[in-house]
Amino acid sequence: MEEVIKIEGGVRLNGTVRISGSKNSTVALIPAAVLGTEKVTIYGVPQISDVEALIELLEELGVKVTRVDEETLVIDPSEMMDVPLLGDAVQKLRASYYFMGALLGKYGKCMIKSPGGCYLGPRPIDLHIKGFEALGAKISYPGDCTLLQAPKDGLKGARIFLDISSVGATINIMMAAVYAKGRTIIDNAAREPEIIDIATLLNKMGARIHGMGTSTLVIDGVEELKGCVHEIIPDRIEAATYILIAAAMADDMKITNVIPQHLEAITSKLEEIGINLTREGDTIHVFGNEPDKLLKPTDITTKAYPGFATDVQQPFTALLTKTDGCSSVTEQIYVERFKHCAELNQMGANTFVKGATAYISGPTPLHGASVTATDLRCGAALVIAGLMADGVTEIHEIKHIDRGYDKLVEKLTALGARIRREVI
Repeated sequence: MEEVIKIEGGVRLNGTVRISGSKNSTVALIPAAVLGTEKVTIYGVPQISDVEALIELLEELGVKVTRVDEETLVIDPSEMMDVPLLGDAVQKLRASYYFMGALLGKYGKCMIKSPGGCYLGPRPIDLHIKGFEALGAKISYPGDCTLLQAPKDGLKGARIFLDISSVGATINIMMAAVYAKGRTIIDNAAREPEIIDIATLLNKMGARIHGMGTSTLVIDGVEELKGCVHEIIPDRIEAATYILIAAAMADDMKITNVIPQHLEAITSKLEEIGINLTREGDTIHVFGNEPDKLLKPTDITTKAYPGFATDVQQPFTALLTKTDGCSSVTEQIYVERFKHCAELNQMGANTFVKGATAYISGPTPLHGASVTATDLRCGAALVIAGLMADGVTEIHEIKHIDRGYDKLVEKLTALGARIRREVI
């Protein structure tokens, strides 16, 4: 028995969709919350499977987790235990590696299984390890685990240069450094909004982190962290996905609870290819795009924030099948992130991949087919393609979609889409 998503394509969409809290923030905020000794209340938690996996890990550590309502978690680490994380939940998501920084910072040691998540090509954690070592930690690899150990007198602040401005490494090192003695400086730090969100939570708990949103983060170590209340920022990747859905299939659609400046690289590119949209406070309004309107081809290159987000190139590729000419997408973050192209070709797209670039020739009308979500954002691309396609699209391996999209079927149904989950 398998659960799939089925979409009857060709239906125009209208209405308003509200964006949930950021998945990429949430998966780091939850591990960060255990750094203190008191309750942390987090609002705006998305209902995604990655959160369920993180709660399993918290429970392994003896952390009490209470759901106040659908979007609110209370995390109480007052009875937390210093134990290895060796359960299967570690391998359900890549972000389990944030427990490395959190547990190393709090207890001076961490033993954890290798993390899981979507395969997007090589995604080494060498920058994380380099940062931990700079703080004084010793690293070993017993079995299929990673063991981090601080020296007897604890971690010490250091100046750390990241060869690549990695989001994961920046957050992980920042969490380890909050208790380190002295000052830690991270040069070439990532600047993504999610990093600001995690640093804001930690500062509310009593950390001393400066320079958020710049390429130089300064962390002055503290003796203790307490509890706080925090609301997660809106999910800019979910927002971009619904904006692309609107660009592809909507007559009139509003995407609310967004921070428009987080989306400038994407909305500017949409305007460039001919999409009609406006920004109004926390709302992006997409309207007036005729069903048969041909869009202008374009070239996209993914970059670290504030550049074009790698997480958006896959769903954007689906829209590019409507352009009049040849477009290209060059991937500079995860160079193998093109498995969606073969799936889109099964639906009638004309794409080919050479090296780290995908070429999309259009316009190509799409037709329904049986396709597979090979990873989270491939799943988003196939949903957009299914909404555009003639006939029924059946998407398999939807567990990947559930990792990052809160109530996708319900939200799209409310906009008029003919979409359902079905067990086959």
